Amino acid sequence: MKNNAIKFILFVALVLTVGAVSQAVAQSIDGSIGNGTVRRGGATRGTIVLSIPGGLHVNSNRPNNEYAIPTVISVTSREAKVSAVTYPRSVSRKFSFSEKPISVYEGRATFGFNVTVPASFKGSTIRIRIVATFQSCNDEVCFPPKTQEITLSARVQ
Repeated sequence: MKNNAIKFILFVALVLTVGAVSQAVAQSIDGSIGNGTVRRGGATRGTIVLSIPGGLHVNSNRPNNEYAIPTVISVTSREAKVSAVTYPRSVSRKFSFSEKPISVYEGRATFGFNVTVPASFKGSTIRIRIVATFQSCNDEVCFPPKTQEITLSARVQ
């Protein structure tokens, strides 16, 4: 009887741990470059979307807390010129693990950047490397920071 109770407690702890870890890694990034095409010598807007599941938040790029790891989005390309990323507005929330409110993103955070293709570009496709580093938290705890990388592409006309 005692062994069964211990096994049950360990099983519940395992399920809760797996649930918390899977919740922490459930964020995804995606994005686009204009409408999928850009003209040689032209410019367009690029967008990155960080999808954050309900019950979680991600620290903003300026979280207002020395221990909170900020969200950082890096955008680079060998074929095109890209601008610095524009970060969305954040919301200020008070959590049980912090004495002061923290600046966070919830739900869907959209980041923007400009893309310019040189008039002399010879290829038919540009690629832009996106690296997103963020720290997600729930109402009680923050998880280790995570880095996700994607490559966006667009046809050049």
